Amino acid sequence: MKRLKIIFKAAGIALLAVILAIIVLSFKNMKDHNPGYRADIEIHGGKVSALKAGFSAVSITPEVPDRWTDADNNAKYEPRRGDTFTDGNGNGVFDPVWIAGFGNKRAANGVHDDLWARTMILDDGKSRLAIVVLDLIGFMNNDVIDVRSRIPEDAGITYTIIISTHTHEGPDMLGLWGKSPLKSGVDGKYKEYVKRRIVESVIAATESLRPAYLEVSEDLTGAEHLVTDTRKPDVYDSGLRCIKVLDAENGSTLGSVISWADHPETLWGNNLLITSDFPHFVREGVEKGVFRNGSTDGERTEAGFSRGSSLAGIGTEETVSGGGNQGMEGTGGTAIYVNGAIGGLMTTHPSLSVKDPFSDTEYSEPSFAKAEAQGKQVALLALKAMQNPAARIDSATLSLVARTVILPVRNKLFRLGTMLGILDRGMTGWMKMRTELAVFKIGPLSFATMPGEVYPEIVNGGIEAPEGNDFSTGPAELPPVREMMPGRFKFFFGLANDEIGYVIPKSQWDVKSPYTYGRNSPPYGEENSLGPETAGILHENLKEMLRELNR
Repeated sequence: MKRLKIIFKAAGIALLAVILAIIVLSFKNMKDHNPGYRADIEIHGGKVSALKAGFSAVSITPEVPDRWTDADNNAKYEPRRGDTFTDGNGNGVFDPVWIAGFGNKRAANGVHDDLWARTMILDDGKSRLAIVVLDLIGFMNNDVIDVRSRIPEDAGITYTIIISTHTHEGPDMLGLWGKSPLKSGVDGKYKEYVKRRIVESVIAATESLRPAYLEVSEDLTGAEHLVTDTRKPDVYDSGLRCIKVLDAENGSTLGSVISWADHPETLWGNNLLITSDFPHFVREGVEKGVFRNGSTDGERTEAGFSRGSSLAGIGTEETVSGGGNQGMEGTGGTAIYVNGAIGGLMTTHPSLSVKDPFSDTEYSEPSFAKAEAQGKQVALLALKAMQNPAARIDSATLSLVARTVILPVRNKLFRLGTMLGILDRGMTGWMKMRTELAVFKIGPLSFATMPGEVYPEIVNGGIEAPEGNDFSTGPAELPPVREMMPGRFKFFFGLANDEIGYVIPKSQWDVKSPYTYGRNSPPYGEENSLGPETAGILHENLKEMLRELNR
């Protein structure tokens, strides 16, 4: 009896020690990574002056040393079910690169095309803005802040915006897609590598600065058939908006920005190769041209290659025909693809067929051929729009408003993930998270950025309050963001300076029965959102910031 009491007492002490350890670890994981940090900036441009611009493209492709055999073809590395690996680096263990975006255990089995940190610098003589776009699922705000602290002062950067394309075929950078739901899939060494490469990309773009002018073009309807909305209401952000940046002294192309809105997940969840998905083919097509014969998918670019203006002049943007080789010449320079409002969910679903632009072949099943056909179509639309620019900007002034915003974390899984260190971003207070917004304008161009995957109805209008919504409320995030933006050309960049998940209109929030639109179960979205207040807080702050920008 006495011995039994001793055993129970020891077990109780051990359990208490475990609980205390979990509590201590949780508080450590929830500690603010950047205490006191705020990115509150307000710049109102002065005298209109000539512009300078610079571009770079720096590889952030991960090494994938090992290859593996998927015994049951379920795209999950599961040795217990017969999966085996080849030890490529001879260290005796499997070194996985966990692919983000679908399920856990999806280990990369090679590299199809390089991932990039592509940077554009704009300078009006007073302020210098860096816009970096990463081929990643997302890049958290605390990591953005860390990168900013590493950019040398002599680069002269006033403000840096870091955006993710949200490819579902790249390494896990958030922690959600590791070996199991309770194990982060983030490789700390790779994250550090990405941060270093971003800084190198910014420096390279700064060093390539040239006197420049901008040509702006749009095709607001041509790409509609390449994306579908998988959640009611059917609202899209399918307009294609482009900026071509040219050298003011010799007219060569320094680079271009192509903005559209679609999840880069055309390859879907069984793909095991690292790739940027369709944005790869968009950028290749715009830079090098799109033709009937031959793929835009050439060999991988050597890691670290910085384009800047090195490809300038290779394209004339004229339609090419004859000899069985039809298409369009590229622009040269460095093409940057930026995603828009992709929540909702904007996607090229396996149920959506994509037609090859030069034949009657249609692709439904996920494949690189489908992603290529999609990318080529977008590239052709962009190149055609660039042939007839709607505006040319020779001189302008840059105005910018940026703001740190604190959001409540209502999502229980996000709370748990942060406490366990799976989501490594910390908290600014009890279940509160730091994020960031920015708006800026250059002449007739205006830009609004938001973190995460924003529902298009918040940006373009069309919010509904369907019967059965959890709060029995009407549309709240009004007016639409683009309606508040100044200027003739209005660019919206999602996944900017953070990835916080879906940003859902409160009147469409739906986790409780009865469900909206006659559903028998809740729709997809809310489980990957911070909470129902997120959209309203971001929208209200953006509204105030746009007022400040317009002063």
